[in-house]
Amino acid sequence: MSVSVVIVDDHDVIRVGVRESLDDGITVVGEARDVESAIAEILDQRPDVVILDVHLPGGTGAGALDVLAEIRGRVEGTRTLALSVSDAAEDVVSVIRAGARGYVTKSISGPDLSDAVRRVAGGDAVFSPRLAGFVLDAFGAAGGEVAAADDELDQLTAREQEVMRLIARGYTYREVGEKLFISVKTVETHVGKVLHKLQLSNRHELAHWAAQRRIV
Repeated sequence: MSVSVVIVDDHDVIRVGVRESLDDGITVVGEARDVESAIAEILDQRPDVVILDVHLPGGTGAGALDVLAEIRGRVEGTRTLALSVSDAAEDVVSVIRAGARGYVTKSISGPDLSDAVRRVAGGDAVFSPRLAGFVLDAFGAAGGEVAAADDELDQLTAREQEVMRLIARGYTYREVGEKLFISVKTVETHVGKVLHKLQLSNRHELAHWAAQRRIV
């Protein structure tokens, strides 16, 4: 099966390595190094698969989440395979929830990456070893609560979701600001909007809401 791909990563050496690792029949039709160029390239090329780095510069600072939010519903038939150095549960779950079809780490071999690209293009969900457990925990065990959480999360922007998860995990406003490189005042504004949209009263209710839905 011939598969067209766009590679998105802010490091030139990674893009070169990925391109050279892909086997015959997988054609790189475009590359991008940040959120804005990724969105433009994907909308222009409409590839079968986007190989997407999770932590990208640009946009609102939410990286891959910004890209996924912008292309959702606009490129029919394009599927996304996240490629990251991170194997943190929050990264895996947030990216899959945002619409990625698979998630593999950058330690993956060339043949396995090619296989993952083909499987994602064919509609399969693909994960590096042990990462699938994070997704099963977040999506499988929660049942109807996950479906309800999806609808509620759709109300939030990518940045609001990012702030919400950090707050729900117990970070202070200052710590959230330092992690996301935004001011404490901006964090407060995002939290206020999250609480309003989810009809919650305070951060303690938010933490409980997120824990019940296995979001954090």
